[in-house]
Amino acid sequence: MERGGAAALACTFRSSSPSPVSHWRPLLHSRIRPSATARAPHFLLPTTGRRCRNVVPLEYQVEFSKVRYLTPHQFVEKLSGDLRIKGVVAGENYRFGYKASGDAAELVKLCEEFGLSAFIVRSVMDTAKRSYNGATPAVNSSDKGQVSSSRVRHALSVGDIEYVSKLLGRKHRLVLTVSEYSFKEQKNITVPKSSMLNMPPADGFYENCELFNGGYLGLCRVVINTETIDIEMKDESSLSTNPFQEDQQLGIEFG
Repeated sequence: MERGGAAALACTFRSSSPSPVSHWRPLLHSRIRPSATARAPHFLLPTTGRRCRNVVPLEYQVEFSKVRYLTPHQFVEKLSGDLRIKGVVAGENYRFGYKASGDAAELVKLCEEFGLSAFIVRSVMDTAKRSYNGATPAVNSSDKGQVSSSRVRHALSVGDIEYVSKLLGRKHRLVLTVSEYSFKEQKNITVPKSSMLNMPPADGFYENCELFNGGYLGLCRVVINTETIDIEMKDESSLSTNPFQEDQQLGIEFG
């Protein structure tokens, strides 16, 4: 989901490609994910709940392949009937339905037909307007300077963490799943890139990061290589009392 609202819905279907954005602030009622991101970090929904009158949204998992060919009418009908959605939030340039045939105006019309609340949000504009080598990159043909996942992905791909934080309105958190190929030794953790659940910054060295495993573990340095992510804790005792278990999720926030 996108802070800029280009593809933000209270119920969202994502493709299988890793997304840099984990959640969007004005989320309402419920949240739907395809199985590709089914192992979502458990800390995201409670965070969202603080912005939903302290009610943590329910989470549904939906195969994207089962909805990608729906017409706009069929899509909203599914939200109302099968998924019992009560409200939808979308950006002003939102497209939905097969071949992106529906727009925000049609979404409002269809939601009214099916008795759903619809909220259309204006795009959040990129006020930082970062340039590289004196040129501002063209993100895509629909880019009008709004904050979008495409813009965040580009900033991540060049390792511009400061810009990523400005676009997201928070620090970027890379989420990893501990596997049998991960290992810990004293204050160091190595995790294969195949364990990533969202998009990392460009390969390189990153200072002033923070590590989480549901709770806060401490400050760390991170080196992202071609095949692995190497984490070095600044305080060796940060890991001494924390078991390192397979299928555990780790979050790295880049400062």
